[in-house]
Amino acid sequence: MSSLVKLHEEYEQIMRSPAGEARDRALGQLMSRMEREYHIPALHTPEWEKEHRPVIALYRKLSMSRTSL
Repeated sequence: MSSLVKLHEEYEQIMRSPAGEARDRALGQLMSRMEREYHIPALHTPEWEKEHRPVIALYRKLSMSRTSL
């Protein structure tokens, strides 16, 4: 399992690349990896989010950084 620190470092590296499809794709791949590794539920689950605040905070940061969905 990747540490949140490592994932955040990867996020910072991705954000240094030019905005566009490639960056959005890399962010999406990182989000998918987080979903698998941290078992992020597909539906909003307040209980899960309360127990995993640092994970969901980084996940949302990734999501908000994407320019297209």
